[in-house]
Amino acid sequence: MEQVNLGRSGPRASRIGLGCMGMSGMYGASDEAQAVATIHAAIDAGVNLFDTGDFYGMGHNELLLGRALKGRRERALLSVKFGALRTPDGLWTGTDGRPAAVKNFLAYSLQRLGTDHIDIYRLARLDPAVPIEDTIGAIAEMIAAGHVRHIGLSEVGIGTIERAHKVHPIADLQIEYSLVSRGPEAKIFPRLKELGVGVTAYGVLSRGLLSGSASTGPRDIRNRFPRFAPENLAKNRSLTAAFQQLASGLGATPAQLAIAWAAAKGRALGLDWVTLVGSRTLEQLDESLGADSLALSADDLERIEAALPAEAVAGARYDAAQMSHLDSEK
Repeated sequence: MEQVNLGRSGPRASRIGLGCMGMSGMYGASDEAQAVATIHAAIDAGVNLFDTGDFYGMGHNELLLGRALKGRRERALLSVKFGALRTPDGLWTGTDGRPAAVKNFLAYSLQRLGTDHIDIYRLARLDPAVPIEDTIGAIAEMIAAGHVRHIGLSEVGIGTIERAHKVHPIADLQIEYSLVSRGPEAKIFPRLKELGVGVTAYGVLSRGLLSGSASTGPRDIRNRFPRFAPENLAKNRSLTAAFQQLASGLGATPAQLAIAWAAAKGRALGLDWVTLVGSRTLEQLDESLGADSLALSADDLERIEAALPAEAVAGARYDAAQMSHLDSEK
């Protein structure tokens, strides 16, 4: 698989990365053996970027990824989010970006992942009580100590990006981007290009909305997302029907078209761009990687965007409480 520089200061990364959150039960039950096989297959296919968070499954995801990468660590870039505070029942209660907390979170992640360094380390959400300069400075200290290679950001706005970048070069911004979540296009993406900061785009299927999947049960996190609420889902399903027809006409599945569209937009914007896919099984991985060979013309992009305008989707991408934590939306 083709690789790209993840920003001017970042590593070489595969154009498609594997987001591992769903392997720890966030979308319902998951199979660990299948997850490990999927990670191995991704490596064999040329995927080298694996994204996780120390709060995914309260540490389970890092333990899983650490086991899967045993003997394969040198072929993988580990992108790790930290700082999210959770309750025993999984609720999000805020973010801790204090320098002492940075080093504490990192120590536990290194142990769970079974590695001596993390390739890209990033605060999951901005901590409004801690200057971003302090958080980035602490990660920079960990780079000097050899425990981290590069610094990333997650879901922050232009002001925070600029302040962080002055403290230490930022490799990439991880942010949600899809046909129905296009907020970063107006201001954030142009500034990233100017600064030489790359993009790791997640949520390109809008949690399965674009591919036609739905909540699998009471523990599925989509039950908390407004776009999947009963009053919005019926409207959104009618919108995505046209998108599914377009995919069929291009000889692709809806998931492949959504992934290919996001990647094509990144290239069109001139950004150093990695598209994350959340494949949990071998079948899903095979489908997702098929998007890499789907070439979309400028006319294709226009037709796709006309068929599914972002402003037509019903509901925000997160619930009100989570939206309040998104510096990227302010």
